[in-house]
Amino acid sequence: MPKLRERSDFKKSIMMCLPILFSHRISPMTYEQVNVLLSFCYSQVAAVWLQWKLMLDAVIIGAGHNGLACAFYLARAGMKVRMVEARPMIGGAAVTEEFAPGFRNSTASYTVSLLQPRIIDDMALPARGYRVIERPVSNYLPIEGGYLAFGGEVSESQKQVARHSTKDAEALPHYYAMLEDAADVLRALALKIPPDPKGGLRSLIDAAMQTRGLAKLPVDRQAAVLKLFTRSAREVLDDWFESDVVKAAFGFDACVGNYASPDTPGSAYVLLHHVFGEVNGTKGGWGHVIGGMGAITQMMGEAVRELGVQVDLDAPVVEVKIRDGRACGVKLRTGEVIEARRVIANLGPKPLFDNLVPTTAQPDTLRAAVKSYRGGSGSLRMNVALSNLPRFTHAPPGDAHLRSGIIMAPSLDYMDAAHREARRHGFSSRPIVEMLIPSLVDDSLAPSGQHVASLFCQHIDPDLPEDREAEAVQAVFDTIEHHAPGFQDLLLHKQVHTPRALEQKFGLWRGDIFHGRMSLDQLWSARPFLGAGSYRTPIDGLWLCGAGTHPGGGVTGAPGHNCAAAILRSKSKIFGL
Repeated sequence: MPKLRERSDFKKSIMMCLPILFSHRISPMTYEQVNVLLSFCYSQVAAVWLQWKLMLDAVIIGAGHNGLACAFYLARAGMKVRMVEARPMIGGAAVTEEFAPGFRNSTASYTVSLLQPRIIDDMALPARGYRVIERPVSNYLPIEGGYLAFGGEVSESQKQVARHSTKDAEALPHYYAMLEDAADVLRALALKIPPDPKGGLRSLIDAAMQTRGLAKLPVDRQAAVLKLFTRSAREVLDDWFESDVVKAAFGFDACVGNYASPDTPGSAYVLLHHVFGEVNGTKGGWGHVIGGMGAITQMMGEAVRELGVQVDLDAPVVEVKIRDGRACGVKLRTGEVIEARRVIANLGPKPLFDNLVPTTAQPDTLRAAVKSYRGGSGSLRMNVALSNLPRFTHAPPGDAHLRSGIIMAPSLDYMDAAHREARRHGFSSRPIVEMLIPSLVDDSLAPSGQHVASLFCQHIDPDLPEDREAEAVQAVFDTIEHHAPGFQDLLLHKQVHTPRALEQKFGLWRGDIFHGRMSLDQLWSARPFLGAGSYRTPIDGLWLCGAGTHPGGGVTGAPGHNCAAAILRSKSKIFGL
């Protein structure tokens, strides 16, 4: 049986048989001869048809949460899907692992908000055990001689902010309203396929429909949203607030995973990106999923396997196979070649095109776009086992502040200095540190009476030499010690993920949790770059479903959902293919 190379082989087999079927017009044949020819033609067409129908509709590189979402929607539509994951577990960077005997934690991604409600419902995650504990207060910032703890009810937050500035307390609900209007624009776009600049009339209609949410806002709100997309976090926050600690509380989000200063133009968008999610129906809320982030992806894994998706672990891909200008499968490190009608990449654009797709198969314009793609994180991600809870010098009564996001960065000036020092020196001696203690709400993570803490720290240069990484780690511990004396005495174990380690372990290019910079030139239809913003790359049959596509980073599931929608929309209906 001839090897099936592409969809057109089925059509070619039919066309080859037609002259034979009608050859009796030229050379008369007996009834028996016609039967023989008909049988021959039928066998050829049937063989090619059967081979085509048995071929995988898609092979997905990477079983992270976006890949799992993509596989689910494709399989639910009746497509045959196989996933190949380099690590020995599914989940990508959303995993729960034991990092010390008896201590488990979400070892990379560590808190939930952005996971799309539609995906939660479609994959029946609540029925599988999905449960999120909301933070009692959003954030707690210890500062010299005091603290700020806010979040939850606006009136209570106003009381806390008023301790630092009555003017800021009055401005707070108006700022929240502006931010919520902007976040609603993002929410409306999150599960939409961005228009393709070369997509013709349909793309023009899509662009008009997708931007009408912004157009409906009053002009002053449109101006405010535009500022969030283009200005620095400091410029936006200076327009609203006067207190350093209040501005720090909001400005922190502009630096999370973003190797930039709050003074960097466009950094305000990263601030906005972190508030368009929701938890248990609370817009902008954050929480801890019981079992850690790996519980989410394990549940998603159940959902895809129930639909017949095959998930191969310890199966790193070494090459995307290209034949006649079309992606037709992948080659594993073992040498196995998996053929499929489509290849879908859940990894970032840079490692995909730099390492897996042959350069000779990439058009010049694609190579240029990949070369100019920008990213790289200044994040140091650690997990620590503690013998007891830390005690902060300046804190409110009770433990609600310990169940929030604990931010050690008292001002925008502090954050800017941390970034500038990291650029100059390789890391900040006074880093921006966020601490979460999930074992306070999830006793499955640590032995009784002991705790685990997630530390997410900025900034460390992705190119910092390995022999200096210990200095950067100690700077984090010194910063925590300053606010919570005795912290280092509580340390039992630590797990350190520098940007280099995040790349080696999770495949995050230069440690970038967003798979690429979240700047205006790399958003929406231009994410990762123009010509690939609708999840289809310029190489036929090669698709993207990771955080390097719209709407970007975070555990959203949206890129996977949208990629599947784009594939199903483009799928030919001829012969049911």
